[in-house]
Amino acid sequence: MPAISSGELSRFVRETLCAAGVSFNAAEVTAASLVAANLRGVDSHGVRLLPTYLVQLRAGDLDAAASGCVVSESGACLLYDAQNGIGQVTAAKCCEHAVRLAASHGTGFVTARNANHFGAAAYWGGRIAAHDAIAMVACNASRLVAPWQGREPRMGTNPLCIALPGPWLLDMSTTAVAANKIFSALDRKEETIPDGWALDRAGAPTNDPREAMKGSVLPLGGPVAGHKGSGLAAAVEILTAVLAGGAMAGEIGSMRQRGKPVGVSHMFLAIGVERFMPIKEFQARINRFVADLKSSQPAEGFSEVLAAGEPERRIERERRENGIPLPPEVWEALLRAGSEFGVAAPVERK
Repeated sequence: MPAISSGELSRFVRETLCAAGVSFNAAEVTAASLVAANLRGVDSHGVRLLPTYLVQLRAGDLDAAASGCVVSESGACLLYDAQNGIGQVTAAKCCEHAVRLAASHGTGFVTARNANHFGAAAYWGGRIAAHDAIAMVACNASRLVAPWQGREPRMGTNPLCIALPGPWLLDMSTTAVAANKIFSALDRKEETIPDGWALDRAGAPTNDPREAMKGSVLPLGGPVAGHKGSGLAAAVEILTAVLAGGAMAGEIGSMRQRGKPVGVSHMFLAIGVERFMPIKEFQARINRFVADLKSSQPAEGFSEVLAAGEPERRIERERRENGIPLPPEVWEALLRAGSEFGVAAPVERK
């Protein structure tokens, strides 16, 4: 697989978006978000999404010129209308508002409606955490998940991220697997997906990614404890779409379907750590907590206990040194996009 440096890959994404009519600043933050996901090994939310964004822009389902606006602000709470702008642009503005409100009030809670896909939630959680805050970021998504005991999709994968200024970062979908991993399997023309990922239209387990897309992604907990993941997905829906006055349930579009804005809702929470204790004391306590978790003897089949975010940090160190590997189908899609917009292909790392 070609290996590309993060800087070169960012350059390519930024220049391609600019050639497609996106402003430099919007293209820069979008490129940073996508490449950050690849660096952490979350390739399903990385540059493989660029061609999808370009199709949205070309079809007019995504407004490159929109930057959104504040609908209301009251104390520590703010409601934002993304106006169908690029998801990363909205997310960056909402993170800024959440941090600003937390500086004034101790906490900042921002919801955004009429928004688009913003990449991996971890990137935005990290941006807030960099300001000495505990962050919570969530969004609802297109209908792909049946509720517990159901077989027809009613909710999205509805990811949730909790980040903090320390060695712990949780970023998870409320499903057994992120839907983009199934889309990635389809892109690679794979015949099967692992057990426990999805149901077919009849509500039966399936290993066929095509049938999975006609059926439902399984909620977190799978067939045994799926009520927990289903409940978490509903909670995310309430904290985003319901509270923001945004599109809910079947009202949401999809970035892979044309003729309708996606219209998802986002949520950003910042909690100022120093309202509770000095930041260095908090970080020392987090380090103690994580060290205690990792001191547990590994279970059979494991060599060590890993904290949330630790595998991604290790991958990032390796990929910053050796480059980001791109699967053939992603590499070819990027080359086609670059050719279409007259942008020089990413230069492979030697």
